[in-house]
Amino acid sequence: MSDDCLFCRIVGGTIPATFVARNEHGVAVRDLNPQAPSHLLVIPRRHVASLADASDGAELGALLLLAAEVARAEGLAETGYRVVANTGTDGGQTVPHLHLHVLGGRMMQWPPG
Repeated sequence: MSDDCLFCRIVGGTIPATFVARNEHGVAVRDLNPQAPSHLLVIPRRHVASLADASDGAELGALLLLAAEVARAEGLAETGYRVVANTGTDGGQTVPHLHLHVLGGRMMQWPPG
């Protein structure tokens, strides 16, 4: 955990968030700036700067399973949803802590950006 990391502070409970699910490796919260009718963030409990820095396959797998779990709970599984991991500046990552965006509730466009 890093005291100066926004997502570490959310995971640690020092910054309020709307938690929707948790597992051993991560938490899922509602995004404060939603880009779709359903927009959740899946955040690892352990500080990992980005997907480029990830090395624990069990942790990554657990985060993806948590993303699928919250998508089902949101009612997105039947019509579909998108899971995005922005990585680095050119990838659109604005918080240097690995996180997955779970977006759904509307038709997604391609290419995304």
